[in-house]
Amino acid sequence: MGKKNKDISMKPKCTAVNALRYGSLAVRLSAAIFGFGCFAKSQIIKGLFYLLAEAFLIFYLIQSGAANIARMITLGDQAQQKVWNEAKNIYEYVDGDRSLIILLYGIVTLFIVVLFFCLLVSSLKSAYKVQLFVKEGKPVPSFTDEIKALLDKKLHISLLTLPTAGVLMFTVLPLVFMISMAFTDYSKEGNKLVLFDWVGLINFKKILDLGGSLGQTFWPVLGWTLIWAIAATFTNYFLGMFLALLINWKEIRIKKFWRFCFVLTVAIPHFVTLLIIQQMLQPEGAVNILLRNMGIIGAKASLPFFTDALWARITVIIINLWVGVPYTLLQTTGILNNIPQELYDSAKVDGAGPIITFRKITLPYMLFITTPYLITAFAGNINNFNVIFLTSQGYPRDVGSTAGKTDLLITWLYKLTIENQYFNVGAVIGIMTFITLAIISLVTFRYSGSNKNEEEFR
Repeated sequence: MGKKNKDISMKPKCTAVNALRYGSLAVRLSAAIFGFGCFAKSQIIKGLFYLLAEAFLIFYLIQSGAANIARMITLGDQAQQKVWNEAKNIYEYVDGDRSLIILLYGIVTLFIVVLFFCLLVSSLKSAYKVQLFVKEGKPVPSFTDEIKALLDKKLHISLLTLPTAGVLMFTVLPLVFMISMAFTDYSKEGNKLVLFDWVGLINFKKILDLGGSLGQTFWPVLGWTLIWAIAATFTNYFLGMFLALLINWKEIRIKKFWRFCFVLTVAIPHFVTLLIIQQMLQPEGAVNILLRNMGIIGAKASLPFFTDALWARITVIIINLWVGVPYTLLQTTGILNNIPQELYDSAKVDGAGPIITFRKITLPYMLFITTPYLITAFAGNINNFNVIFLTSQGYPRDVGSTAGKTDLLITWLYKLTIENQYFNVGAVIGIMTFITLAIISLVTFRYSGSNKNEEEFR
């Protein structure tokens, strides 16, 4: 038995490295002529697929792919020119290089090169796998057998191929494209919207430099973004939990009605709610007019909901409670109903009051279950574009600044790119947002009870 296990452990794995090391000549040639090993073992159709894919990729690289990669080095150098047309007696514009298109085509080509190497590895592994079958005395799978395997043992490959391709095309590729912009001078500054160059880490230096105008804007916006995310997350969480506890209290009647009242706000689209609230809080909005009529403020006075920095920040946090608490209420209600009643009964026997019971039983149980939700809510609040943009619009804003006192990184990114056309700086802000969010999320989950004490509540 021990010898058998040893033989199994000594069996070479079906990898590209082992294919080059232990494979036959036909297997090794599969690295140069895709599918050669399949042809050698009569897997003609499979070999043809590999060979045609290689031919298509090589044709593309020769036809335009190599030029696309080469042009990425300079991102173009031919500007648009004005040429006099003698026949028409007018000036005509001759289109020059467009750096954005060059960058996009170059990145797509790099992805195709990666695909080429993936096919190379697959060709080697496929040929080496057939060699191992022959060595072990097993029959070589036919094309029909391969198709049946894709619908049975390898069904996961069939199901995941299309979604994976979609993620690469519509998520990873645009993400790499956006990251690449951060290393260019693509912006209206210096008229670099059509023809721009690589600038390395200069944009990152501008953002992180406290002495520069961008740095003096970035750090306050980052600080407010973190304050906002923490405040918005935990005010929603604890107020939602408090309402859930209150509604679940035995003395409260018609519980379903009260839940319905709070959850009703979910049925109204957020952008409608936020726009209505924004109008109500204007200097001549319903709230200020009502306060004037009640004599609480002067006849011509207005509360500075969006004109004073402190007022504006507190206002957007309170507005976020209105749209966020119902979701927390629903989640915490379900969790509260699943806390074992025996724990509360034991606490009563020991003489624990409501505060001690909440602190020792309810809160630890809730935090254990909802920590992943809190991390998700924190990430959502860092990127909470709607609440800020549709209410305060980032105001108040200092003269000459691109960001207001209530702007988050995400809303500042929007203003930098859409309103001001600083696409390179916007890409840097996007990268910094991702880094900040990733570090906080990973560290929080790493040291949370949900990760460290997984068996505690089982």
